[in-house]
Amino acid sequence: MKGSNKQSKIAFGRFTRNEEAAEVNMAHPIEAAADQLTLDPENWNELRQLGHRMLDDIFNHLETLRDQPVWQPLPEQVRQAIREPLPIAAQGEEKAYQDFLHDVLPYTTGNRHPRAWGWVRGNGTPFAMLAEMLAAGINTHAAGGQQAATYVEEQVIAWFTQIMGMPAGSSGILASGGTMANLLGLAVARQAKAGFDIRREGLQGAQQPLIIYCSTETHMWARKSVEFLGLGQKSLRQIPVDENFQIDLGALKQQIQMDRAAGLRPIALIANAGTVNTGAVDDLPALAKICRHEDLWFHVDGAFGALLKLSPRYEHLVAGIEQADSLAFDLHKWMYQQFEVGCLLVRDAEAHAATFASQASYLETTTRGMLADGLSFSDRGIELSRSFKALKVWMSLKAYGATLHGQLIEQNIEQAKYLVSLIQGHPELELMTPRSMNIVCFRYRAQDVFNKELDQVNREIVLRLQESGEFVVSGTTLNGNYVIRIANTNHRSRIEDFEALAAAVVAQGRLVAAEEPVFAIEG
Repeated sequence: MKGSNKQSKIAFGRFTRNEEAAEVNMAHPIEAAADQLTLDPENWNELRQLGHRMLDDIFNHLETLRDQPVWQPLPEQVRQAIREPLPIAAQGEEKAYQDFLHDVLPYTTGNRHPRAWGWVRGNGTPFAMLAEMLAAGINTHAAGGQQAATYVEEQVIAWFTQIMGMPAGSSGILASGGTMANLLGLAVARQAKAGFDIRREGLQGAQQPLIIYCSTETHMWARKSVEFLGLGQKSLRQIPVDENFQIDLGALKQQIQMDRAAGLRPIALIANAGTVNTGAVDDLPALAKICRHEDLWFHVDGAFGALLKLSPRYEHLVAGIEQADSLAFDLHKWMYQQFEVGCLLVRDAEAHAATFASQASYLETTTRGMLADGLSFSDRGIELSRSFKALKVWMSLKAYGATLHGQLIEQNIEQAKYLVSLIQGHPELELMTPRSMNIVCFRYRAQDVFNKELDQVNREIVLRLQESGEFVVSGTTLNGNYVIRIANTNHRSRIEDFEALAAAVVAQGRLVAAEEPVFAIEG
């Protein structure tokens, strides 16, 4: 070797010192091209065949959901199988897949099943599943830059800006779900209304404590977010609700004035467009007016209710949502997408970027090359590494259109109405709140069971329905009473499923009420 080359050969992260060392390193097995390691298959056809079998198996699974339990607990032997020691040696793709079929696939939360109505969970679709596979296949880093993924997500944001009636040019980002989308929106509100440069000074620069308002029906994300943002629970004013579970406007105005008089700084209001408990929608136009008058940031948690904008029949229920300064909602709920994908829209694009945009020499914005126009989505949130969430949404809207999604939402609401009619037509069932959209809260009420025992009876009904494998329902407490809660964001449900549910609640209720004692509740 020539002199300069003696210093240039690299082996195991160090320079060789002489030709002999270089020759030794060249002879090392890792330097032979045939011996380089990779996680690509040695035999592509074998893995291809396994992949086709996986696809056939999951399609068979989805096609036969009605024949399967909605949910079932993990047997102890399955728990133990999952708790195996760290695999040191390779077990092979076939073994890993067989373990998935045996230990994972049968034991999930069951939200894809036609009779799953617990909490507020979407079901996913076969086509969106395939889109997720494609997104995983290209495995792009979706922080921005010159790539198709950037333009696809920008287009999805533009479509939802149009759907929600917000101004063209509004900013937005897809996030993991409603909690993250709402957190990001609240961070923008804090930056925009704090009255000082909170990114530079932090909360130590605050001359007055910052205050945020919401109703007592607002989802727990709000409490977690004020804690995470350093504002603390004391900054969150939870305003009482009226008989329709909407925020009490008089109480809100009074609290704002009391806080100002106490030397505090109100900065934001969180409105609900579909509460998790009952589906209640706050008076959005009135709240928007209060926010303008009080110079508050108007943030709307549209979790699933915002997507009523897809329905010409029911969009009036969320009138005023277009006045939001920021709006968060989930696409894996009433858009039926695969987990996970939520959306944040922000009216003021500059305020959005001012909250998160950051520069680094290794991510220099250029006018040419891969980083031309910068990392736009990294500048709208806290994540740099991002998956291509937009692909399944983009492909689903192109495949099925906004109209069909709106019709499915209407179908869910009509099914909820039908369930209400079944409840009101049965003497042993009692509707506990007015139905405002797709959520129905009711309970079993036996004539000879004291009211204090009804909570225990209905808790047991919920558990037995889940354990039966026939239904997944959830429960909550409203006005001091435990209720059975049905949240229908299920594109697979049919009318007969709700008939079966009503019958099952009555049957289980009679059994539980007849037991002596009713049963014991832990806690």
